[in-house]
Amino acid sequence: MSHSTIVGGSTAKRVINCPASVALVAKMPPQLESEHAARGTLLHTAIAKILDGDTNVIGDTYKEQVLTQELYDEKIVPALEALNAIDPEQIMEYAVESRVGFGDFLPGVFGSTDLLGRIGDRAVVLDWKFGDGVVVDAEENPQLLFYAAAAMRTAEVAWVFKDVKEIECIIVQPPMVKRWVTTPARVQQFEQELAYAVRLSTWPSPPMQSGDHCRWCTAKPICPQMTGAVERALKVQLADLPKEQIALQLQQAGVIEDYLKDLRALAQRMLENDQPVPGFKLVAKRGTRQWVDEEKATLHFVNNMSLPISDVVEAKLKSPAQIEKIVGKKEFPSELVVSVSSGNTLAPDSDPRPAVLQIGSQLKAALTKLQ
Repeated sequence: MSHSTIVGGSTAKRVINCPASVALVAKMPPQLESEHAARGTLLHTAIAKILDGDTNVIGDTYKEQVLTQELYDEKIVPALEALNAIDPEQIMEYAVESRVGFGDFLPGVFGSTDLLGRIGDRAVVLDWKFGDGVVVDAEENPQLLFYAAAAMRTAEVAWVFKDVKEIECIIVQPPMVKRWVTTPARVQQFEQELAYAVRLSTWPSPPMQSGDHCRWCTAKPICPQMTGAVERALKVQLADLPKEQIALQLQQAGVIEDYLKDLRALAQRMLENDQPVPGFKLVAKRGTRQWVDEEKATLHFVNNMSLPISDVVEAKLKSPAQIEKIVGKKEFPSELVVSVSSGNTLAPDSDPRPAVLQIGSQLKAALTKLQ
């Protein structure tokens, strides 16, 4: 599902705190979906299918992610158990994977909800979090408030909020469940805060502010607030700082570290797309040895060297490094092994490793079609 380029549920906190981030993010190249994000998409799709009545989800795939029985037991089962605890009598009417938006009130602002429900005179706004990283709280959660406000203005799901007295915001992050009850008035207040921030984002010089909302902002590498923070950090002599200022610098360290991480990732993407970054290049990561032909290698060690097959094969052939420890370097047949790099990494020009030859995205695409 497409995402609003202005503000959505996951970016509401950032836009409210830093309206200038809207224009900065628009200047950044599209972000590649990480392995963790792809797994999250797979799990969200699976639980939506289950709630719609299709329980045949084991083996479902998304990109290179596969929903195994182990992953199902680890993530889906506790999520469903949490839902049963929230709605023990199973009387909740609900809608899953709903696109919600603000219509003419805030054109171009929309999002996608995981679950909207109604139990008596209480509306439920629930979001699944399948990541293992940062614990997300439900109280005053901008993402859930965004979904509630947008859903109230969306005809298809407005029934969830009609004449309700309270709205429960829920984060299900297996094995944790975080719940917070608020009122329609608080959601309407949030809507005004959001609308004001969106209007500010269109100003020639909108307000800009750094903070913990910067953590997932893709514009950190070009943000004046962030680049200024880095320059100041490089110049400051920490030994001369008073204790209070040292504590403040430590609180900002996480934001600066995230900025540097995103900066390196941006530089790597530029080099991978044939855009030079002065003073830097791509080099191959350290190679790990792999078998050229696992079947041939297995026969060599079992037949030619009389090793028990249990010493050579587990669920699959042991790695070259493991086998070398058994037979010794002198007896190890190097012709059965090839070294394969796990990918590219950013390095300064002074690094002794040779630069990786970039053949260009168009040529890559052409070669792919020929295979």
